[in-house]
Amino acid sequence: MIKWLGVFFVIFSATQATSGVRELPNFSFASIDGGEIKLDDFKGKVVLVTNTASKCGFTGQYKGLQALYDKYQDEGLVVFGVPSADFRQEYQDSEEVKNFCEVNFGINFPMSEVTKVVGNGSHPFYQWLSNEYNFKPRWNFNKVLISKTGEVVNTFGATVRPTSEKMNAAIVALLKN
Repeated sequence: MIKWLGVFFVIFSATQATSGVRELPNFSFASIDGGEIKLDDFKGKVVLVTNTASKCGFTGQYKGLQALYDKYQDEGLVVFGVPSADFRQEYQDSEEVKNFCEVNFGINFPMSEVTKVVGNGSHPFYQWLSNEYNFKPRWNFNKVLISKTGEVVNTFGATVRPTSEKMNAAIVALLKN
Protein backbone atom coordinates (compact mmCIF):
# COMPACT_ATOMS: atom_id res chain seq x y z
CA MET A 1 0.00 0.00 0.00
CA ILE A 2 2.84 2.39 0.79
CA LYS A 3 4.26 1.67 -2.67
CA TRP A 4 0.92 2.62 -4.29
CA LEU A 5 0.69 5.80 -2.25
CA GLY A 6 4.18 6.72 -3.44
CA VAL A 7 3.19 6.10 -7.07
CA PHE A 8 0.00 8.12 -6.57
CA PHE A 9 2.00 10.97 -5.02
CA VAL A 10 4.49 11.02 -7.91
CA ILE A 11 1.71 11.02 -10.52
CA PHE A 12 -0.33 13.65 -8.67
CA SER A 13 2.75 15.87 -8.15
CA ALA A 14 3.74 15.64 -11.80
CA THR A 15 0.20 16.51 -12.88
CA GLN A 16 0.07 19.48 -10.55
CA ALA A 17 3.45 20.76 -11.72
CA THR A 18 2.44 20.80 -15.38
CA SER A 19 -1.22 21.72 -15.18
CA GLY A 20 -0.83 25.43 -14.38
CA VAL A 21 -1.41 27.89 -17.18
CA ARG A 22 1.82 29.68 -18.02
CA GLU A 23 0.77 33.00 -19.43
CA LEU A 24 2.99 34.50 -22.07
CA PRO A 25 5.25 37.22 -20.69
CA ASN A 26 5.34 40.49 -22.62
CA PHE A 27 8.19 39.84 -25.03
CA SER A 28 9.10 42.37 -27.68
CA PHE A 29 10.89 41.96 -30.98
CA ALA A 30 12.53 44.45 -33.30
CA SER A 31 10.15 44.79 -36.27
CA ILE A 32 11.38 44.18 -39.80
CA ASP A 33 9.50 47.40 -40.68
CA GLY A 34 11.26 49.37 -37.94
CA GLY A 35 10.06 49.94 -34.42
CA GLU A 36 8.98 47.24 -32.05
CA ILE A 37 6.49 44.39 -31.98
CA LYS A 38 5.16 43.53 -28.52
CA LEU A 39 3.47 40.17 -28.12
CA ASP A 40 1.31 41.86 -25.49
CA ASP A 41 -0.31 43.81 -28.34
CA PHE A 42 -1.73 40.50 -29.58
CA LYS A 43 -3.62 39.67 -26.36
CA GLY A 44 -7.12 38.52 -27.12
CA LYS A 45 -5.96 37.09 -30.46
CA VAL A 46 -4.74 33.68 -31.53
CA VAL A 47 -1.06 33.95 -32.50
CA LEU A 48 0.97 31.62 -34.69
CA VAL A 49 4.70 32.34 -34.27
CA THR A 50 6.96 30.77 -36.90
CA ASN A 51 10.73 30.91 -37.22
CA THR A 52 11.36 31.40 -40.91
CA ALA A 53 14.19 31.32 -43.47
CA SER A 54 14.36 32.55 -47.05
CA LYS A 55 16.69 29.89 -48.43
CA CYS A 56 15.21 26.70 -46.96
CA GLY A 57 13.43 23.76 -48.54
CA PHE A 58 10.39 24.77 -46.46
CA THR A 59 10.42 28.41 -47.63
CA GLY A 60 7.33 27.71 -49.73
CA GLN A 61 5.42 27.60 -46.43
CA TYR A 62 5.42 31.40 -46.54
CA LYS A 63 2.57 31.02 -49.05
CA GLY A 64 0.58 28.92 -46.58
CA LEU A 65 1.30 31.28 -43.69
CA GLN A 66 0.05 34.22 -45.75
CA ALA A 67 -3.04 32.20 -46.77
CA LEU A 68 -3.80 31.48 -43.09
CA TYR A 69 -3.38 35.15 -42.24
CA ASP A 70 -5.64 36.22 -45.11
CA LYS A 71 -8.29 33.65 -44.19
CA TYR A 72 -8.44 34.17 -40.42
CA GLN A 73 -7.08 37.65 -39.74
CA ASP A 74 -10.56 39.17 -39.43
CA GLU A 75 -11.51 36.42 -36.95
CA GLY A 76 -8.55 37.23 -34.70
CA LEU A 77 -5.51 35.30 -36.00
CA VAL A 78 -2.08 36.91 -36.07
CA VAL A 79 0.69 35.16 -37.96
CA PHE A 80 4.05 36.39 -36.72
CA GLY A 81 7.23 35.51 -38.63
CA VAL A 82 10.62 35.42 -36.95
CA PRO A 83 13.36 35.16 -39.60
CA SER A 84 16.43 33.40 -38.25
CA ALA A 85 19.85 32.57 -39.66
CA ASP A 86 20.48 29.96 -36.95
CA PHE A 87 20.25 27.13 -39.49
CA ARG A 88 22.34 29.03 -42.07
CA GLN A 89 19.49 29.49 -44.53
CA GLU A 90 18.52 33.12 -44.02
CA TYR A 91 19.91 36.40 -45.24
CA GLN A 92 21.84 38.27 -42.57
CA ASP A 93 20.23 41.58 -43.53
CA SER A 94 16.62 42.12 -42.47
CA GLU A 95 15.96 44.41 -45.45
CA GLU A 96 16.88 41.56 -47.83
CA VAL A 97 14.50 39.25 -45.96
CA LYS A 98 11.70 41.83 -46.16
CA ASN A 99 12.19 42.34 -49.90
CA PHE A 100 12.38 38.59 -50.54
CA CYS A 101 9.15 37.96 -48.63
CA GLU A 102 7.22 40.81 -50.24
CA VAL A 103 8.36 40.09 -53.82
CA ASN A 104 8.05 36.30 -53.73
CA PHE A 105 5.11 35.74 -51.38
CA GLY A 106 3.33 39.06 -50.88
CA ILE A 107 3.86 38.76 -47.12
CA ASN A 108 2.03 41.40 -45.10
CA PHE A 109 1.81 39.72 -41.70
CA PRO A 110 4.07 41.10 -38.97
CA MET A 111 7.69 39.96 -38.95
CA SER A 112 10.67 40.60 -36.75
CA GLU A 113 14.16 41.45 -37.84
CA VAL A 114 16.51 38.48 -38.27
CA THR A 115 16.54 36.97 -34.77
CA LYS A 116 18.44 34.22 -32.98
CA VAL A 117 16.03 31.42 -31.94
CA VAL A 118 18.32 28.68 -30.59
CA GLY A 119 21.40 28.44 -28.42
CA ASN A 120 23.28 31.07 -26.48
CA GLY A 121 21.97 34.55 -27.08
CA SER A 122 18.63 33.36 -28.43
CA HIS A 123 15.71 35.74 -28.09
CA PRO A 124 14.10 35.71 -24.60
CA PHE A 125 10.83 34.38 -26.12
CA TYR A 126 12.64 31.28 -27.38
CA GLN A 127 14.54 30.90 -24.10
CA TRP A 128 11.17 31.02 -22.32
CA LEU A 129 9.71 28.39 -24.67
CA SER A 130 12.68 26.16 -23.95
CA ASN A 131 12.49 26.61 -20.18
CA GLU A 132 8.70 26.49 -19.76
CA TYR A 133 7.64 24.11 -22.54
CA ASN A 134 10.83 22.27 -23.43
CA PHE A 135 10.39 23.50 -27.01
CA LYS A 136 13.30 24.54 -29.20
CA PRO A 137 13.08 24.96 -32.96
CA ARG A 138 14.93 22.09 -34.55
CA TRP A 139 14.79 23.63 -37.99
CA ASN A 140 13.20 26.50 -39.88
CA PHE A 141 9.41 26.86 -39.98
CA ASN A 142 8.71 25.45 -36.53
CA LYS A 143 5.42 26.87 -35.31
CA VAL A 144 4.10 27.89 -31.89
CA LEU A 145 0.35 28.35 -31.44
CA ILE A 146 -0.72 30.72 -28.66
CA SER A 147 -4.29 31.10 -27.39
CA LYS A 148 -6.19 34.35 -26.88
CA THR A 149 -5.22 34.20 -23.20
CA GLY A 150 -1.52 33.95 -23.95
CA GLU A 151 -1.06 30.24 -23.32
CA VAL A 152 1.11 28.12 -25.62
CA VAL A 153 -1.31 25.39 -26.65
CA ASN A 154 0.59 23.57 -29.38
CA THR A 155 3.86 23.43 -31.26
CA PHE A 156 4.41 22.08 -34.74
CA GLY A 157 7.55 21.01 -36.56
CA ALA A 158 8.67 22.12 -39.98
CA THR A 159 6.90 19.27 -41.76
CA VAL A 160 3.45 20.43 -40.60
CA ARG A 161 2.27 22.72 -43.36
CA PRO A 162 0.38 25.88 -42.39
CA THR A 163 -2.56 24.85 -44.57
CA SER A 164 -2.75 21.29 -43.22
CA GLU A 165 -5.98 20.06 -41.65
CA LYS A 166 -4.15 19.59 -38.35
CA MET A 167 -3.06 23.25 -38.28
CA ASN A 168 -6.40 24.63 -39.47
CA ALA A 169 -8.36 22.58 -36.94
CA ALA A 170 -6.17 23.81 -34.07
CA ILE A 171 -6.51 27.44 -35.17
CA VAL A 172 -10.28 27.27 -35.74
CA ALA A 173 -10.80 25.66 -32.32
CA LEU A 174 -8.92 28.52 -30.63
CA LEU A 175 -10.67 31.21 -32.64
CA LYS A 176 -14.06 29.83 -31.51
CA ASN A 177 -13.12 30.09 -27.81
